[in-house]
Amino acid sequence: MSAGFADLVVSGGPIHTAAGGAAAEAFAVRDGRIAAIGSTDEVEAWCGPATRRLDLAGRLAVPGLVDGHVHLGVGGTQLALELPLLPTDGPDEVLAKVRDWAGRLEPGEWIIGGILGSGTCAELNSREMLHRLDAASLGHPLLLRDDTMHNRQVNSLALEAMGVAEDTPDPAGGTYVRDGDGLLTGALRERASAQAEAAADAALRDPRGRLVAALRAALQHLRGLGFTAVQEAATMGRHLDVLAEMERSGELTSWIVASMPAHEFIESGPVGEDLFAEGPRHRGELVRPDFAKFAIDGVPTTRTTALLSPYRCHHDGEDPEFRGAPTWTLDELASGLLRCAELGLGAKIHATGDASVRLALDAAAVVRRERGPGPIIQIAHASFIAPEDLPRFAELNVRVDACPFLWHPSPLFDAVAHQVPAETMERIWPFGELLASGALVAGGSDWPVGLPELNPWLGIETMITRSAPGEAHRRVNPGQAISREQAVAAFTSAAAEALGIGDRTGSLRAGLSADFLVLDRDIFDIPATDIHRTAVQETYFRGQRV
Repeated sequence: MSAGFADLVVSGGPIHTAAGGAAAEAFAVRDGRIAAIGSTDEVEAWCGPATRRLDLAGRLAVPGLVDGHVHLGVGGTQLALELPLLPTDGPDEVLAKVRDWAGRLEPGEWIIGGILGSGTCAELNSREMLHRLDAASLGHPLLLRDDTMHNRQVNSLALEAMGVAEDTPDPAGGTYVRDGDGLLTGALRERASAQAEAAADAALRDPRGRLVAALRAALQHLRGLGFTAVQEAATMGRHLDVLAEMERSGELTSWIVASMPAHEFIESGPVGEDLFAEGPRHRGELVRPDFAKFAIDGVPTTRTTALLSPYRCHHDGEDPEFRGAPTWTLDELASGLLRCAELGLGAKIHATGDASVRLALDAAAVVRRERGPGPIIQIAHASFIAPEDLPRFAELNVRVDACPFLWHPSPLFDAVAHQVPAETMERIWPFGELLASGALVAGGSDWPVGLPELNPWLGIETMITRSAPGEAHRRVNPGQAISREQAVAAFTSAAAEALGIGDRTGSLRAGLSADFLVLDRDIFDIPATDIHRTAVQETYFRGQRV
């Protein structure tokens, strides 16, 4: 290419830059970056004899999407290799699918699958269902994940492989669920789930090959949906190893920001200081192990979220004052965040309850007093926030990692509402107030949590409409609706800022990576209730169609 000329010029349709409201008619790409953007006449000056042209033919171009919260390993494995279950499947459907899948396996292979709806998990949690699962599994160990990914349902062979018997004490931070007679039901809560995952991993014949296939499947899936950057929300060392190799081989076509667990979480393997020490040797331009992951509470469906108000009572045996409790103290969390700051790591803090959100903000305040405006701190989910804590996000420069995909029609929404008090549910996802206060709200899917099907346009639409498609009569906290521009920013420029890569991608402006999409419709000029039907026709990463 001759000096001064563009490799590619894009024009002929509306261009949404996600850069402070600026619009453009055309842009030029050179060496994978946007060289110029503005009017057609301005960009035409970059055309040379070998410049390729992309005529939008009236279609809308937008920045590549940024997902601030995905689980690539779990999602890709589930997508490509495991027993697929729907969160709407009832016990009989689950049993039938388990039996059919078991018939395809070699002797000794584990049945691994998901996702179970939270309601179905409750129905499976009995000795009778444990025996039925044992029979349906046809002699194979069984592990099924729920729609929160915090809990598991296993069969008797899996419990045996875990070394769990009727008299085995619960692990720290987890529960082997028992019935009224003290007998195991096969349900696992929180960190007990990690033991099941470790037992299943130990039985794999080619764990690396399986992980490579899973990550390839996940990234291909995300690329087709228009994601050109993601934050992996619980990144183990083996994930970093494979992703780094993919970058070195030229196979990787997205920005990957990793979040390394500070403590035992979903998957087995080294965590904390041991894992943090691995990060630098895997660093590349695209693979960026820049965050630590802290999970300071659980999930509302199993009453492991920390709330300021008591959970709803459903029978006489429940404590009417039970609020749950964080798994970290303020001193522990503040110390962990300060240590990460010393290592140059940002923090992604899982906090699903208003009490745990307050704890995370209190810890952030300690970090800001001692370390100033950096490092990046995100609070993931932040579904419930006390009104008096809303302005603290902007004051403390704490970013919101919002997951609007967890709305109905997923059964997870109703399962949460079954446990959380009504007055708390009424305040769910206060995006409008957060943005009005000056907070940065980034979008994430938490895929494959909640809904097995990932549709970024559904997430964008529901932030605008506050209701699921076709359910306008059932709006969720409707006063917190945000504009189309704000919702698109949540999955482009704002998410890139939250990931610490806003100087590389997330918007269409000169100097940034030429990561962009061509859509089949103009999402700014159709009814908001049609946005979820949007399809990506072309995805470009660093100026190349991928």
